[in-house]
Amino acid sequence: TLVNLVAEADEGYQFVNWTGNVSAIVDVNADATTITMNGDYSITANFAIAIEIWDWHDLDAVRDNLAGNYNLMNHLDSTTPGYEDLAGPAANSGKGWQPIGTRDYPVDYTFTGTFNGEEYEIRDLSINRPAEDKLGLFGTIGEGGFIRNIGVVNASVLGYDDVGGLVGCNDGTVSNCYATGNISSNHWNVGGLVGRNHGGTIVDSYSNGGVSGHSTVGGLVGINIGIVRDSHSSACVKGTMVGGLVGVNWYNGTVSNSYSTGNVTGDKSVYGYGEYVGGLVAANNGDITSSYSTGIVTGDRYIGGLVAVNTHTINNSYSTGSVAGNSTVGGLVGFNEEGTVSDSFWDIQTSGQATSAGGTGKTTVQMKDITTFSGAGWNITAVALNQTNPAYIWNIVNGVTYPFLRWQPI
Repeated sequence: TLVNLVAEADEGYQFVNWTGNVSAIVDVNADATTITMNGDYSITANFAIAIEIWDWHDLDAVRDNLAGNYNLMNHLDSTTPGYEDLAGPAANSGKGWQPIGTRDYPVDYTFTGTFNGEEYEIRDLSINRPAEDKLGLFGTIGEGGFIRNIGVVNASVLGYDDVGGLVGCNDGTVSNCYATGNISSNHWNVGGLVGRNHGGTIVDSYSNGGVSGHSTVGGLVGINIGIVRDSHSSACVKGTMVGGLVGVNWYNGTVSNSYSTGNVTGDKSVYGYGEYVGGLVAANNGDITSSYSTGIVTGDRYIGGLVAVNTHTINNSYSTGSVAGNSTVGGLVGFNEEGTVSDSFWDIQTSGQATSAGGTGKTTVQMKDITTFSGAGWNITAVALNQTNPAYIWNIVNGVTYPFLRWQPI
């Protein structure tokens, strides 16, 4: 039996994690999750005293106790005390906000505590550090660090490597978070939410706005060497080796149950070619499953509606966006180098592409027909308009919509 687990913290406390017989819990770090009951289990919800964050001065003090537990108590914006000195464009001699948590080998000052945004937003954040790495509201999240339930809104972030709206480099967990604004890098690894997901987990999160960089650029994550699940991006992305959701999904990286809708553009000014441009992922060296993209994809060479270059696995995924390029162009995959593409499809009409290095091309009518996907073994069910069935990974209004994920808002 699938059972809901909800941990409600008393005032002044915050949920930390579930312990005990937790192997069947979907997310041990989420205060609201599910567990599949296969027998008698003993499970404990753990809580910790939380330090309250009321203004920018309180937020700035987090760097003095990187293993602490924090609750955001209200929105922070340009009118909140401490903004001009700590987070505005003129703060720190024009550099703006100094990210929380750094990693300067061999000394590690990463954030390893818990930060619960309580559904509040950090607004108007400004960072202008074009020669610095690991930039965002948080610079680095270490193993065990946990950020949840927070939005970074109207952010302006400029850095060098590992640049994100929320986190520069993540080895922990980011859950139910989002970022909007303009995020850019002078070099590599820039994402709307996280620059580098370095062995960490990103779940139930999204990004919007504009993301640009020289290389390895993603609407949500620049480079993923961890887990991205149940997340999406509508950000417009520009650069070289760019993806609507993830720039590069590296060898241990997985992307599942996720999608992107933003337009992705290859920038020829970087290396003379606008290359490696994918609707979802630019270069996939890991695993992509149950995911899709719908944005317009344009570039010069190595262009794919879902993935530009694939060297590992893609399954149960699709793309529908318009795809255009000059060479090595595919409706679903631009170039497949010893990778596997299984039970995946693209719309030959909306993409404008009749061929692909992997997958099966279908007409728009076929792409809205449940038999196309159920016949390929997808975990999918038909639902009425404006309804969802969470018992299946995929839902579809047969003959009306493309497949959509069970967790998507209607």
